[in-house]
Amino acid sequence: MEQRQYSVSLVTAVNKNIFNEHYTENGCEYRDRVLTMDTMNPNVKRVEYAVRGPIVQRAVQIERELKMGIKKPFTEVIKANIGDCHAMGQKPITFFRQVLALCSYPDLLEDSKFPEDAKSRARRILQACGGGSLGAYSTSQGIEMIRQDIARYIEQRDGGITCDPDNIYLSTGASDAIVTMLKLLVSGEGMSRTGVMISIPQYPLYSAALADLGAVQISYYLDEDNCWSLDISELRHALQEAKKHCSPRALCIINPGNPTGQVQSRQCIEDVIRFAAAEKLFLMADEVYQDNVYADGCKFHSFKKVLFEMGLEYSEKVELASFHSTSKCYMGECGFRGGYMEVVNLDPEVKVQLTKLVSVRLCPPVPGQALLDVVVNPPQPDEPSYDTFIKERTDTLATLAEKASMTQEILNQVPGIKCNPVQGAMYTFPRIHLPPKAILEAKEKGQVPDMFYCMKLLEETGICLVPGSGFGQRDGTYHFRMTILPPKEKLKIVLAKIKEFHQHFMEQYS
Repeated sequence: MEQRQYSVSLVTAVNKNIFNEHYTENGCEYRDRVLTMDTMNPNVKRVEYAVRGPIVQRAVQIERELKMGIKKPFTEVIKANIGDCHAMGQKPITFFRQVLALCSYPDLLEDSKFPEDAKSRARRILQACGGGSLGAYSTSQGIEMIRQDIARYIEQRDGGITCDPDNIYLSTGASDAIVTMLKLLVSGEGMSRTGVMISIPQYPLYSAALADLGAVQISYYLDEDNCWSLDISELRHALQEAKKHCSPRALCIINPGNPTGQVQSRQCIEDVIRFAAAEKLFLMADEVYQDNVYADGCKFHSFKKVLFEMGLEYSEKVELASFHSTSKCYMGECGFRGGYMEVVNLDPEVKVQLTKLVSVRLCPPVPGQALLDVVVNPPQPDEPSYDTFIKERTDTLATLAEKASMTQEILNQVPGIKCNPVQGAMYTFPRIHLPPKAILEAKEKGQVPDMFYCMKLLEETGICLVPGSGFGQRDGTYHFRMTILPPKEKLKIVLAKIKEFHQHFMEQYS
C-alpha cells in the first residue's frame, strides 16, 4: 500500500492533533478517536503515585543506559524508593516457600527433601482448593478454611477477643481491600460529598484512590517535632475545616507509619477511637507493618484489640476495617499479593453489598491466599520446621532493627538533615534543608524543590529516593523517603553517598 506522505514531522503532527481528525485515506474512512485526554475519566488524570513516579521512571532509563555502556559516575542504580523486600535482598522464609512449592507442584509431596509439617500444610490447603489445585478460582471472599485460620490468628494476637471468619475478606494485597472499602464509603455531591481523613505525610495509595473516586481528601498533619506523633487537636481542626465543604465520613490511620516510621502508643489509639466515636467516623486501620517494631518502649497495639478493651460503649458502636498483608513484616512477599481485611460493626445490609462488590473481581490470587495461610499458621514448637522458622524470622526482624538504628544515626550526622527515630515499618522520612538558590533553580525548572534534589541525587549517585512532596508535607519543609531494606553493607554505601551528595549540594547552592 502506498504510504501517506506527511508534510510535517511526527512531533508536529501529534502537537496539531491531526490523528484525531476525520479524514479519508486510500478509500478508508478514519474517524476521531473515542478515547482521548479530553474524553477520558477526569479523575484518572488527577491520580498521582509518587512511589513509582518520574524519579523511578528515570531510574529505569538510567539502568538501560548503563547496560548500553553509557558512562555514569556510578555503576548501578540502587532503588531505595519502595518497600520491595526481596528485590532489596531480604531472603524468603524457607517454610513458606516449601509449602508454596508443594502446593504449586503437588508431585513434590512424594519428595523426601520436604519436611512433613510443610507437606501437611500443603495437603490441607490443596484440599480446600477447587479440584485440589491453586489454579482454580476460590470463593470471592476467599477460601473459607483460610479465613478460619486468619480468624484464629487474630484471636491469638488480640488475647482471645472473638473474630468471626465471616468478617474476613481476603484481597489482592492490603491495597485492594483499602480501595474496596473506600468505594463503599464514597457518595454524595457538593457539600454532601464524602470526605476521608488521611495523615500527612501519607502513603500515596490513599490520595490516589480518593482522587480516582472523586472523594474529598481531608489532610491532618502528623507532628514531626514529636516523632511524627498524632495529635487529636490536629484531627479536630482538620475535621472542622472540612465540614465547611464536604461530609467527613472516614478516618484512615497507618500504624506503624508509612512513610514516617512512627509507632502509635495505646493511649493515642484510645484517643483516636474516642474521636471517631464522637464524630461518627468510620475507622480504617492500615496495620501491614505490625511485626516491624524496633524502638525500645514501642509496641504494636491493634485497633481492634484496643477497641474491644475499651468496653461496650465503643466495641458495639465504632465501625472499623483493619488491613494486613504478606508483603511486609518479616515475610516481604510482595509479589504474591496476599492480604486481608477484617470488618467490625459493619451494617449487615452493607456487608451484602461488600460481598457483591468483591465478587466482581472473582477472587483474590489463590497462591497469595495459600501464602497468607502459612503466615497465620506457621510451624509450631513440636514440628520439624519450627527452629529454622524462628531463627529466620528473628534474624530478619533483628537485621531490620539494626538498619533502622544505623540509618537514623548516620543521617543525623549530616548538617542540614534531621531524621526522627525509625520506630517501626521500613522507611525513614528525614527533613532536608535546601538553600534558597536551590529552591529558586528548582522553580525555574518547573520542579518541586525536593524533586529537584532527588533527581540530582539520582543522576549523580545512582540512588533512587522519593521526594517528600509525593507524600505530602507542611509548606516550606522538604523531605525524602528512603527504605531501610538494602543489605547492611550496601545501606552503609547508600548513606555515605547521600551524606557526600548533601554536603556537596549545600556547598554548590550556598
